[in-house]
Amino acid sequence: HVQLVESGVGSVQAGGSLRLSCVGFKYPTRRYCMAWFRQVPGKEREGVAISVSGGVTNYTDSVQGRFTISQDSAKNILYLQMHSLKPEDTAMYYCAADRSYLPFSRGRAGYWGQGTQVTVS
Repeated sequence: HVQLVESGVGSVQAGGSLRLSCVGFKYPTRRYCMAWFRQVPGKEREGVAISVSGGVTNYTDSVQGRFTISQDSAKNILYLQMHSLKPEDTAMYYCAADRSYLPFSRGRAGYWGQGTQVTVS
């Protein structure tokens, strides 16, 4: 099964940009549906962006036009490029993988990274 490890600089000022990376180990990420989620303490996990086979992507309304999900299949890396960051984007961000995109709508996935904190001030 794929193993996922996120990385990315954690703090940025409002209006700034940040790129998160998620490296997949043991199995090619291109064989999975991939997603980024975020969670704030005391709130439910929120789906941010989804990438499925064929380059199809989808975003939650609050990040549409500001965030971009992409994959580098050769390097087995999933990215989340974030622009025009807002304080309300502050959260723990997780990358996730599953054989299907359907669990993502319920906040679920078969495989999760350990999470990386993003703080926008």
